[in-house]
Amino acid sequence: MSKEEFCSMISVSEPGPGDGGNTGSWRVVRPVIDLEKCIPAKTGKPSCFNCWLYCPDAVVTKTLPPTIDYTYCKGCGICAEECPAGAITMVDEASFTKEEK
Repeated sequence: MSKEEFCSMISVSEPGPGDGGNTGSWRVVRPVIDLEKCIPAKTGKPSCFNCWLYCPDAVVTKTLPPTIDYTYCKGCGICAEECPAGAITMVDEASFTKEEK
């Protein structure tokens, strides 16, 4: 392969949920969405979705209602900080039983 051919190649891969592996097992707090406060869930319209936009691990879905994939959620809390309606709270992981995980 010539230098020109090599230098013209670009990467076309895109990151996705779980690229770093199953990271939810070491989470200390988990985000919980209150659907009564969540703007898209409450209105039934695809609006807001700040939680989806700001999630660094792409584990929040852009669906009605939004859901969180706890298998890969690290519990960073960015979604809760960015939620304009205050619909996401960070809850201590120890308060959940094994069946809920």
